[in-house]
Amino acid sequence: MTTALQVVDGVDLSGATCVITGASSGLGREAARALAAAGAHVVLAARNPQSLAEAQTWVHGQVPGARMSTVLLDLTSLASVRAAAAAIGDEFPAINVLMNNAGVMFTPFSTTTDGFEIQFGTNHLGHFELTRRLIPQLAAAGGRVVILSSAGHVLGDVDLDDPNWETREYDKFVAYGASKTANILHMVELDRRLRDYGIRAYAVHPGTVATALARHMTRDDLAALHGLAARDADRRQPPDFRRDFVMPEQGAATQVWASVSRELADIGAVYLQDCRISSAVAPYALDEVRAGRLWDLSEKLCNR
Repeated sequence: MTTALQVVDGVDLSGATCVITGASSGLGREAARALAAAGAHVVLAARNPQSLAEAQTWVHGQVPGARMSTVLLDLTSLASVRAAAAAIGDEFPAINVLMNNAGVMFTPFSTTTDGFEIQFGTNHLGHFELTRRLIPQLAAAGGRVVILSSAGHVLGDVDLDDPNWETREYDKFVAYGASKTANILHMVELDRRLRDYGIRAYAVHPGTVATALARHMTRDDLAALHGLAARDADRRQPPDFRRDFVMPEQGAATQVWASVSRELADIGAVYLQDCRISSAVAPYALDEVRAGRLWDLSEKLCNR
């Protein structure tokens, strides 16, 4: 499989600025290494300062001379998101790539600081607020917004009348699917609203990747996400990472490709996997009417 470093082979990003959420580990860290290797100034955003420092040190070790900055970002707090956006915007007047990479998966019910269901609030609303706060900087560079979704979006659509599970019995699988559907719908409306300003948006399925995001997954969880039939004898065993997952350096390839590919120069609002445009996306996730309704709802929730 293609790796993120192979994607940027021959690509010159000197003078470009790339912001990556969840950059302290996994896919985000691998994407940071690749984009830094291509010459970009990479802004690493995450909520744990020690992990951020360790990621920065790791990338420097892999890419001597890498240009990087760090910013604290907790997507479960809109106050933190706004502070991070202000810090990034003050330092970088133009952003070429905003990679909305961070996320949570299959979590028990809980809420963010602002009272949003944790998966919808983290995976969608935190990134929605960050993105809209950085629109001027993205427009200045004709930037790309790369949004990490998942094939798991087929597990659930967004309930626009009850996005925070206030009137339904909680289902962590459906809630995860809904948050990933929201990511795709965000892409659709973002690209529609902002393409005339030179901003294009993409949604990415990275594959099922061996990162900390999957550390609590059982074979049942993997079966729900993957559409695989778990063998009865193995149903409560952890997944086999070598068999069931791709490695981060491979999983990060598509999001890096979305950031740099010339094939996408005049294209937006497309779902990507395996470094190409994919049709393996549920029709409800591309519904333009629902995308517009989700945007309006997201603005209302973030402004309340």
